[in-house]
Amino acid sequence: MLGLCGSRAPASLQTQASARVVGACAAVAGTWQGAARWGCEPGGEEGLSLTHQINPAPPRRLVSRRLSGGSSSSMAGDSEQSLQEHEQPGSGEPFLIGVSGGTASGKSSVCARIVQLLGQNEVDYRQKQVVILSQDSFYRVLTSEQKSKALKGQFNFDHPDAFDNELIVKTLKEIMEGKTVQIPVYDFVSHSRKEETVTVYPADVVLFEGILAFYTQEVRDLFRMKLFVDTDADTRLSRRVLRDISERGRDLEQILSQYITFVKPAFEEFCLPTKKYADVIIPRGADNEVAINLIVQHIQDILNGGHSKRQINSCLNGYTTPCQRQPSESSSRPH
Repeated sequence: MLGLCGSRAPASLQTQASARVVGACAAVAGTWQGAARWGCEPGGEEGLSLTHQINPAPPRRLVSRRLSGGSSSSMAGDSEQSLQEHEQPGSGEPFLIGVSGGTASGKSSVCARIVQLLGQNEVDYRQKQVVILSQDSFYRVLTSEQKSKALKGQFNFDHPDAFDNELIVKTLKEIMEGKTVQIPVYDFVSHSRKEETVTVYPADVVLFEGILAFYTQEVRDLFRMKLFVDTDADTRLSRRVLRDISERGRDLEQILSQYITFVKPAFEEFCLPTKKYADVIIPRGADNEVAINLIVQHIQDILNGGHSKRQINSCLNGYTTPCQRQPSESSSRPH
């Protein structure tokens, strides 16, 4: 199993990676959030299209406030319309959606686009009915030795043990109970938690995104819908380089060394195998307007209590309907 700490990558591998990054960064500089134009690589048997039908869950709560607004561009019926007030049977728990995918695959952009289409991007934080949580907020508090290695790029932040899974489970369960929760704020420059926290109030829809959002079964089982953002490896690397240089003050050599030593192996061992748990696979991330609009439509159907059994493929007028498969069951490996 890939460990939390490792040695510096060979210089030859870094040189090869540097050559790839130069070409990739040139294609995405300035527009890295929408850089997944090259498509995505065949990652397992799921292929490159929406291959799973969304398994609809029964409506569960009263939507007592309208979600107003929307987008001027919609390919999923009434995704521009507000959510109507509707009595729904059940426990009143929020609709929890898990969003996974490799580093810099566009998970945050997909979540932001969903929030925008639901008209929630400019709503007061106390009134939001759709909120986004990031797994990155739940990194463990490092020891002095671990922090020293992290500052040198020698700590594996892509390993499951790097996350405080106990706190993740506790927080998500409190959210499901309708409680107001405090979310940690992680400083990626100093590799430590800040003293302040972010207050998240009860909401109807909660999007939880992270590279290992589906890895732990106890967390995975809380999600009513699971999305996997599938983006080309070169695109993800180029985005990570641009992000870490501009936002986290790291140099190219350290970024490439960390990518080769930790990020790429961890993706292949821990993240990619969880793709089988996804209800919907989204190629090209936030650029895939068709997929995102279908997801928004499904969320609206559930919250409105109508058409909850609509199949995602029925919205693709003029497209060939992909073959349907049941979501894969867990293998002997936990990840």
